[in-house]
Amino acid sequence: MLDNHQKNIATFIHLSTFSRFFIPFGNFIGPIILWIANRDKSEFIDKHGKQIINFQISILLYATILGTLTIPFFIFKIFNGIDFIDFNGFESFHVNIGKPSPLLYIGGALGALAIIGFIIELALIVVASLKARDGQLYNYPLTINFLK
Repeated sequence: MLDNHQKNIATFIHLSTFSRFFIPFGNFIGPIILWIANRDKSEFIDKHGKQIINFQISILLYATILGTLTIPFFIFKIFNGIDFIDFNGFESFHVNIGKPSPLLYIGGALGALAIIGFIIELALIVVASLKARDGQLYNYPLTINFLK
């Protein structure tokens, strides 16, 4: 039988990921501290703690992959217009701002995908915290189970 204390702790474990807006890596530090301090008290808290930590690690992995794909597109576009042979200090430095390259469109689309993913992540965290408050287990979609 779940009591309100267990539900509240599980809810706060999910909501502690929002501490990233105030503390660097708070989305990892907050849930890990709350989970480690309370995982022995209840299987419900343990499962929710593992879920949010797995989700945050998965999001970090997906963001790293997306960033690895996106950044080169912007770099290639920027360096495409620079003439390195005639570079004499800043006298002949110029960047060609002509028609947009397809690389810029691909990079922009991947950047937009990252923003949409961030919004979905925030919504999923709110949904998971509401499920925890109601005493239900929640499995985040597309989560790799690092902690089992």
